[in-house]
Amino acid sequence: MRTIPDALVERYEREGWWTRDTLAELLSRGLAAAPDAVFRVHSEIRPWSGTFRDVELVARRLARGLRKRGVGPGDVVAMQLPNWMEAAAVFWASAFLGATVVPIVHFYGRKEVGFILNAVRPRVFIAVERFGHLEFDPGLCADVPIVGVVGRDFDGLLDAEPLGDVVGVDPAGPAVIAFTSGTTRDPKGVVHSHRTLAFETRQLSSRYPADLARQLISAPVGHFIGMLSAFLIPVLGGTPINLADVWDPGRALALMESDDVTIAGGVPYYMTSLLDHPDFTEGHLRHMRYAGLGGAAVPPAVTTRLAGLGITVYRSYGSTEHPSITASHYTAPEDKRLYTDGAALPGVEMRLGEDGEIFSRGPDLCLGYTDPELTARAFDADGWYRTGDIGAIDGDGYLTITDRKSDVIIRGGENISAPEVEDALLRMPGVAEAAVVAAPDARFGEHAAAVVRSVPGRRPPTLAEMRDHLERLGLARQKWPEELHAVDDFPRTASGKVQKFLLRKEIAARRGA
Repeated sequence: MRTIPDALVERYEREGWWTRDTLAELLSRGLAAAPDAVFRVHSEIRPWSGTFRDVELVARRLARGLRKRGVGPGDVVAMQLPNWMEAAAVFWASAFLGATVVPIVHFYGRKEVGFILNAVRPRVFIAVERFGHLEFDPGLCADVPIVGVVGRDFDGLLDAEPLGDVVGVDPAGPAVIAFTSGTTRDPKGVVHSHRTLAFETRQLSSRYPADLARQLISAPVGHFIGMLSAFLIPVLGGTPINLADVWDPGRALALMESDDVTIAGGVPYYMTSLLDHPDFTEGHLRHMRYAGLGGAAVPPAVTTRLAGLGITVYRSYGSTEHPSITASHYTAPEDKRLYTDGAALPGVEMRLGEDGEIFSRGPDLCLGYTDPELTARAFDADGWYRTGDIGAIDGDGYLTITDRKSDVIIRGGENISAPEVEDALLRMPGVAEAAVVAAPDARFGEHAAAVVRSVPGRRPPTLAEMRDHLERLGLARQKWPEELHAVDDFPRTASGKVQKFLLRKEIAARRGA
């Protein structure tokens, strides 16, 4: 893990940003304060309705069952589950035991899941037998001592009696390892402590509008922000939890009317897909008073469209490594809310490098990566994190992201590593060279576009052939390029390096035309 300067530790503790609370203690207090708060899963496959008390009982029975099997502090519990009640039970049970939980996005394929399990060597892996394109593969977890499959044998891990007192651990120790795609060919394991997560949870909670209605959480709980929004923030505030295991805008619009829930933001696609759905009416706007946007590129066309409908829009910027770097308050001037990514949040420091790269540090900055080499490259001795993003700061301290140094496409909040997809394309017969870049997308902000140069004498692959190839490799479907371009050669630097910024400009120009 990275070294955190003593002066920063002292400051964070003095300001009350870091406390001695563990996630288990925060959860225990929150659950005890609102035991009858509603917990509901909206699903065609596995609907569920109950209270915080009901889910906590399952979590404590699971915790006691796992403890009897030798699971405790220092052990890793991995889970790949949709937005179901069992996901909350596994997350809370891991916290009660002082174990480190590894949430895996439910649509990750064999390649990603195999890498993650090999990287963290979990003692426990909880999965689902089948969900959408996801299918449980026992071969991936052959070396995991304890495996539970929801819908098959998960209940067998529950003890007859619930765990009583939670297990005490060091709040500075690891609590969650969240994997995210980055510039490497494999997912990056981002390690957060109890105190970084606790601070982030409190910070996000404090910025919610006071009159915000009950939120419908559709972001996958395998994602960092989905996990916080589903399992921690509502417990801290004693507010109901409403989960949806798939994003269906028509279903979301119906739930607004039947269950009085709101969609209060996320990646822009969530909001635009509601507005563009044939079932949308002006009557739904009373359930859409706010839109906190982030996690993907936020086009001004989207923010102005939402504002024109009377929705209060505000933006934020962060990453799995540093979840909340900047944000606009919902009461900030409209031009700041619509056209910038916000100002530095309490406790956060931010500066720009000579090339405009954003450096940040703060109480919610992660401990580092599971890969020490990645940690050494991303963090310096003074606690600064290299974000890989380029930005500009105006006279009022508001940041605007202008470019990205890292080779990542962000599709609807999901990071896609361009080198990973390029490596997969180069395994395709007849492909001599491949480049994957971001292309504008009206729904998701951007998506992956593949540009290939074929072996002389071979025809370029079709989009369908490319997708068949990537499916055989087990690459998650969200990472598949959504357009394919063939070239005789690439624009290059004097040293022969592909100039991806020119490819992005050309593709964007084609789409604009």
